[in-house]
Amino acid sequence: MSDFQLDKSQVRRHFGRAAKSYEQHDVLQREVQAALLERLDFYTQTPQRVIDVGAGTGRGSALLKQRYAKAEVIAVDLALPMLRTAKQHSSWLKPFIRICAEATSLPLADHSVDVLHSNLCFQWIDDLPGLFGECVRVLKPGGLLAFSTFGPDTLKELRAAWAEADQQPHVSRFLDMHDVGDAMLNAGLRDPVLDVFRYTLTYSEPRKLLEELQGLGATNADRARERGLTGKSRYQRMLAAYEAMRVHDRIPATWEVVTAHAWGPPVGQPRRGSDGGEIASFSIDSLRGSRRK
Repeated sequence: MSDFQLDKSQVRRHFGRAAKSYEQHDVLQREVQAALLERLDFYTQTPQRVIDVGAGTGRGSALLKQRYAKAEVIAVDLALPMLRTAKQHSSWLKPFIRICAEATSLPLADHSVDVLHSNLCFQWIDDLPGLFGECVRVLKPGGLLAFSTFGPDTLKELRAAWAEADQQPHVSRFLDMHDVGDAMLNAGLRDPVLDVFRYTLTYSEPRKLLEELQGLGATNADRARERGLTGKSRYQRMLAAYEAMRVHDRIPATWEVVTAHAWGPPVGQPRRGSDGGEIASFSIDSLRGSRRK
């Protein structure tokens, strides 16, 4: 598994700044969202509680409320400005709750969630054991986890262009589908199914892509990133390298999207520990014993 680490405060700051501009640039996010919602067809029950982790500006939360009108829908996001913007999508007829929290520390009771939905958020979390362990904790047995995330080929053209300029990380790195799948199994999630899709968006010039990334808040949050300003000469070398990749007079940008779903395990189902062994957990109330007299 990749050893990269993300700067959580930088992630929160980037998305907070992008709250007002996000929906001007979220064409891909909407496309992926539509495909992710189709995975919810696998859940045939009537949910009582649905959570949208990494809800952003709340478009997905509103769609979930439309789909599950009688359910309690909760939008969760790390960036408070995003949740403030999300209020515009929460109507008085179909309102949803907004909570500022981290995906690895959800303020929800154990086994209290029927459907956990997350669209293009998990790539900003480098603690996969903590992330999927928390999903298992809050999901009811048989509850559905459905999410999308970016794979390592995302923005490969921009990464290659920067490599022509210097050896510093300028583009966030993302985990392979197999790493994600292994983490899901290790956490105890049942019957995970993962698929990979590749989208290619094109732009008139590289700067348009960079403007879009900034507008989305999807800029580099790698802890190993260079902290100073990028020199003009290096920036120009990157632009020149990217210009050389033009196809039919357009600049391409690849987005590798991993879409997945899995099911909450029965209470007490063993999960893999860090040492390779298996760990089972039970509520103390579920234990029955005899007392010596």
